[in-house]
Amino acid sequence: MKRFADLTEQEILALAISNEEEDSRIYRGFSEGLRIQFPASAKVFDEMAEEEVTHRTRLFDLYRVKFGEYLPLIRRQDVKGFIQKKALWLMRPLGLDDVRKYAEDMEFEAARFYRKAAETTRDASMRQLLVELAEAEDQHENLAHKLTEQILTKGARATEDETARRMFVLQYVQPGLVGLMDGSVSTLAPLFAAAFATHNTWETFLVGLAASVGAGISMGFAEAASDDGSLTGRGTPWLRGTVCGLMTTIGGVGHTLPYLIPDFWIATIIAIAVVAVELVAISWIRYRYMDTPFLNAAFQIVVGGTLVFLAGILIGSS
Repeated sequence: MKRFADLTEQEILALAISNEEEDSRIYRGFSEGLRIQFPASAKVFDEMAEEEVTHRTRLFDLYRVKFGEYLPLIRRQDVKGFIQKKALWLMRPLGLDDVRKYAEDMEFEAARFYRKAAETTRDASMRQLLVELAEAEDQHENLAHKLTEQILTKGARATEDETARRMFVLQYVQPGLVGLMDGSVSTLAPLFAAAFATHNTWETFLVGLAASVGAGISMGFAEAASDDGSLTGRGTPWLRGTVCGLMTTIGGVGHTLPYLIPDFWIATIIAIAVVAVELVAISWIRYRYMDTPFLNAAFQIVVGGTLVFLAGILIGSS
């Protein structure tokens, strides 16, 4: 990598041209990634990509006058001082908030680069253009706001916000809720069966831990294999599988941990209290994100959990 201070004026201008071209393509990538779920925001990024093309044209016109047609290949990753960014525009699906924050960082870095470049050049016309571009990059946030007001109307924003909420539910809440329900309910029977069969807290803890981890692995793979998310919009399989598997394990481990307490009855009472909290939490999540009436959700979860809990006690006591 080359230090910025060691760049020649030709290299600085070539780097600026390369940056504008890359930023334009990044905005195009954002636009394509958002077009299906967020068409209004995609149009905003189309307009911003066109603005970057205009910047590149102005820079290249000046470059031709100063240095001719040959344009050396120099990119931001070849120069020390530029922030290394992950290729967010290649990810699918794109998160609207992540994309907007990424774009803000891009504009800030571009404006800083142009000001630094303007300080190092001796050519008056080149310095003037770089200062103008720095001011233009500063104004890009205002441009984004202006385009947002023109394109992303109140109705369009409401539609996109609802789409974002639905995608969040599909990609995180739904697999997490499935895992939490399975981990909290399905592990009740083996845990309390072991507890009342042995009255040994350590052995009960091991049974509960094994059941929780096993259920987490099983549910994670099952969720990941259910679909690839290409048609349903439920996100990547590994993401859903990870969320579902972790929440399944957490749901089972929650009422398993009390059995680290040596006293059997104290551990059991605390475990039952934890189960009650888990069932209420599941009911609230269903009410909050699944539009299920709270009392209806609580009744379904509590009845199911109680039946499994009693089955474990009866089997362990027999």
